[in-house]
Amino acid sequence: MTVGVAVIVASGLVALAIGGWRAYADGRFRGTHPVRGAGDDPAGPADREPQEARLVPADELGERVTLLQFSSAFCAPCRAARRVLADVADTVPGVAHVEIDAEHHLDLVRRVGVLRTPTTLVLDARGVEVARAAGAPRREQVLAAVARALG
Repeated sequence: MTVGVAVIVASGLVALAIGGWRAYADGRFRGTHPVRGAGDDPAGPADREPQEARLVPADELGERVTLLQFSSAFCAPCRAARRVLADVADTVPGVAHVEIDAEHHLDLVRRVGVLRTPTTLVLDARGVEVARAAGAPRREQVLAAVARALG
């Protein structure tokens, strides 16, 4: 096998591995991410005062859970995520969906650690992040994350 063929085969395998990882991880909810400026308390988000970690104004929070979506104007997966999150918010009582344009709120994007759009944060009733997903989540994934947030 020539060097050129070996490079092409290796490149193809790397591309398949990256694509497989993205397909697996995209839209899956994971643990929280530290919020910059939310206090230096190492105890974690559950022990913080709500005002220190609040990402959404209190009047926009859902009664039980808030689905906070960071999106951008020309993001096709953002539109799919918006439909799924709005559907869940309409279906589950006490759940609200709030969408933030990442391009116009760069300070918040940096503070929260959003690296790509769409990114969805699941906030508890106090407005503190309990889970996050990068990419467009499926309805089942959102419902499972909401159920975990409700405890």
